[in-house]
Amino acid sequence: MKILVINAGSSSLKYQLIDMDGEKVLAKGNCERIGGEGSCIGYKTDSANLKKEVAIPDHAVAFTEVKNMLLDPEVGVIKNLSEVSAVGHRVVQGGSTFHESCLVTPEVIAEVEKFSPLAPLHNPANIQGILSSQEVFGADTPQIAVFDTAFHSTMPEKAYMYAIPYEYYEKYGVRRYGFHGTSHRFVSTEMAKRMGKDIKDLKLITCHIGNGSSITAIDGGKVIDTTMGLTPLDGFMMGTRSGSLDPSVVTFIEEKENLTPAEMDAVLNKKSGMLGISGVSSDDRDIAAAEAAGNPRAKLTHDMLYYQIAKYVGAYYVALGGCDGIVFTAGLGENQPALRKKVCEYLKAIGVEIDDARNEACIHGNEGVLSSDNSKIRVELVATNEELVIARDTKAIVEAL
Repeated sequence: MKILVINAGSSSLKYQLIDMDGEKVLAKGNCERIGGEGSCIGYKTDSANLKKEVAIPDHAVAFTEVKNMLLDPEVGVIKNLSEVSAVGHRVVQGGSTFHESCLVTPEVIAEVEKFSPLAPLHNPANIQGILSSQEVFGADTPQIAVFDTAFHSTMPEKAYMYAIPYEYYEKYGVRRYGFHGTSHRFVSTEMAKRMGKDIKDLKLITCHIGNGSSITAIDGGKVIDTTMGLTPLDGFMMGTRSGSLDPSVVTFIEEKENLTPAEMDAVLNKKSGMLGISGVSSDDRDIAAAEAAGNPRAKLTHDMLYYQIAKYVGAYYVALGGCDGIVFTAGLGENQPALRKKVCEYLKAIGVEIDDARNEACIHGNEGVLSSDNSKIRVELVATNEELVIARDTKAIVEAL
């Protein structure tokens, strides 16, 4: 069975075609700058790696370009569209309705649309991706929705409710939802396998650290708390996002700078975080270079990031009543040994001991245990694979039809 995995953004469409017999990626790429100038499609297989500039005015055309590449006589990996058994779509916000992945129906699309105010940059694009896929692949090809929020649906009320008037939860669904669910689900399941234990017997803390970041507390395979909230802005500092702060900071700056809510939202989502503190970049590689050159704000950026990550891990250690394993994953989690070392140094108080040699060896695709044999908590790098989670869910749902 071949599954096409889609992650549709407002101006992009990432894709992977996965052969589920062996779970091998046959082709992958990205349609960039959809609806704008300089639009192009990237396409990569075992034998091809190319980028082609082409007019892509909308997502339907993007899907057509993906189809054309997959069927191309020279670099294509399928002979006929019928080889694609189903299409699995990442959907960011499933609210409190969707607790698991599901077959897309008109009713499902209508429900996803209802949650668009909670994810205005994501859900409309996700819906457009689904509709465009239906248009290109036809009604007979099953479309499956896999929700970022679903894995976090096990959080108890005490963790997901905000201490604001209850009516806002009742009227608008204002609560903590959490994101990166497919990533946290994948790495926690993989961690249990590596530890040789049933996940139902484990207490895990998973750290998805990238340009967007979140940490999740998982007890027996079920999420009990996570750092992202109503939106992906909550939690600790990220590439351009502020993370949690005193709510009065928002109203104070709005008044002083005479900003609209939309302008303030842009400040918090696009101009804050590592970019805002360092003044250098949102890319950690640039910040690391600046710190090495003696830039004090670059050093402050890293000091703040490491401290905030460790603070959340410590809080979740308490929330879980102990911890068997800590996982680092995603862009920074997988490729920044310095980050992992500094965070773990804070965690000595709960029995974490990092092995410097193991930690330094885990980079650029190398996974493995980071902690020493004497560490009371196992710490490991597990490379995330959200696309594979989407493909696996899609396969399971299609086979059950």
